[in-house]
Amino acid sequence: MRKIRKELRGLESLDLAGIIVRAATDRKGIDPVVLDVRLIAGFTDYFVIVSGRSSRQAQGLARAIDEAVGSRRLSAAKVEGLDEGHWILLDYNDVVVHVFYEETRSLYDLEGLWHDAPRVTPAGGEDAE
Repeated sequence: MRKIRKELRGLESLDLAGIIVRAATDRKGIDPVVLDVRLIAGFTDYFVIVSGRSSRQAQGLARAIDEAVGSRRLSAAKVEGLDEGHWILLDYNDVVVHVFYEETRSLYDLEGLWHDAPRVTPAGGEDAE
């Protein structure tokens, strides 16, 4: 596992995924899932997938996640889809977060697309299975 940054003093990508899952569940995110894509994708270690009951809730989830991660001096390298709120992507390099409006999540079925990636439970996070 790669380290995120020096100033985070040992925070690993799975720990970051745990922070993200906790932030999402604190805001009533639906069915958070963490996929370990280290062996099948060269661009990130983990996907965190979560959804909200509305586009407005999805936007709130994305903001809460970014605030929780930002409090640890890390910011998203890229954010897309925040204005629409149907599929919001937060790219933290080693962890890529997909926040979906509930209906959009089932349409794109990332869990099915990345079915070879094992589901993991980050330490201190909610059950990802």
